[in-house]
Amino acid sequence: MRPKSHFNPKPANAIGIFDSGIGGLTVAKAINDLLPNEKIVYFGDTAHMPYGEKSAHAIQSYAIEITRFLMEQNCKLVVIACNSASASALKQVQSMLPDKQFVINVIDPVVQHITHDSKHKKIGLIGTKRTVSSAVYKKKIEKADTGQVLKSLATPLLAPMIEEGFFNNKISKTIVHSYLENPHLLGIQSIVLACTHYPLIMSEISSFYKGKVDIINSAAIVSEAVKSFLNKHELLNASMAQPKHAFYVSDYTESFEQTAKIFFGSSLKLKEKNLWK
Repeated sequence: MRPKSHFNPKPANAIGIFDSGIGGLTVAKAINDLLPNEKIVYFGDTAHMPYGEKSAHAIQSYAIEITRFLMEQNCKLVVIACNSASASALKQVQSMLPDKQFVINVIDPVVQHITHDSKHKKIGLIGTKRTVSSAVYKKKIEKADTGQVLKSLATPLLAPMIEEGFFNNKISKTIVHSYLENPHLLGIQSIVLACTHYPLIMSEISSFYKGKVDIINSAAIVSEAVKSFLNKHELLNASMAQPKHAFYVSDYTESFEQTAKIFFGSSLKLKEKNLWK
């Protein structure tokens, strides 16, 4: 049964955001920075992380349950803050709402950004196996017919590494540099971080390219898309009261809570909510 009866978007309602784990927090933080009046309800599906190793069918089933939960929280908009879920479950999430416009994924805004500024013809992309194998970025960029060439590389160790708290250290630097040295990425002018976990290793990526390659971070781009959408539909929250965000995970992990507190402060309270019990 679809939760369409729960969907009644109002300016005071929250923005619902979900990801397989901590990666979507980069998107949530960018939205919070840009729209500090907006309440956020975040769901990290840590019990099924990483999505990049799962089948499309499995990801779709997870996304449906999470969307149902977010609708029960009276969210006015759903943001799929996960490239694997955006590639595999966008239609399923859209079908949960009366109007599919009220779902924003992390792929389309980035593709629009890339193709609008088409000065870079050779573009690299790193992401999970699911995102890369879907070829969704490649298909959308080719459809735009801007003459841009995309070179994609699956980097399956990165998301689990980050989820376990290994970033900004010697271990993460070694693994990141090992992937970026792959000959497939030679000659690129910009690189898409096609996983919302990857901004957490931005320093390692930046140190490798030393300013010679433009790094495309989806979090800021998606937050601008959210602001534009809410403004267009007159759903921006005008209240100046401090919003009370809510953070849920399907399986509690200490590393998730630590990272969430880095972004949203030590007062953050993480709630465990297993939707599949």
